[in-house]
Amino acid sequence: MECPASSAASVELNPVLRPLTWLLGNWESDIPGEGTFPTIKPFRYTEKLYFSHVGQPVINFMFNAFNAESKKPMHRECGFIRIQPGTNKVAFMIAQNSGLVEIEEGELTGNHLKLQTEKLARISFAKEPHVQQICRVFQLLPDGKLEQTVTMATDNQPLSQHLHITYRRSS
Repeated sequence: MECPASSAASVELNPVLRPLTWLLGNWESDIPGEGTFPTIKPFRYTEKLYFSHVGQPVINFMFNAFNAESKKPMHRECGFIRIQPGTNKVAFMIAQNSGLVEIEEGELTGNHLKLQTEKLARISFAKEPHVQQICRVFQLLPDGKLEQTVTMATDNQPLSQHLHITYRRSS
């Protein structure tokens, strides 16, 4: 499913979002990303990211990950990004297909966004071990690529790197 970022082209960007304009648009992994965690077998994945706006002081997003070998759908996330006006404080509100709902907050420094879990909720029958914390870093690299690194802690594992991937802009 493609999510056209061009829908934002006809609507003026809310000025509150100007510090985050570098995220807007469609992104696609140029090479497979790497997933690891102490309790799972390492894996490779591809991912498409969609960041758009409709003129409100919020960015809409959708992340779709696929198995790099089989191309089967894997992880999905969607939600909203807000920035506190006049500050560098950013919040991601995320719903995941695993049954996890999360609020991550953090700080924006130029083209570097670092977030960490503020609140978590999950469906009553979510797979164990339960995620307890997520830290996420987005960074626009000098070559124009976007890098994302995700670390995670569960009921039985401390905070450890889980995902690392880079993206290029796509149409």
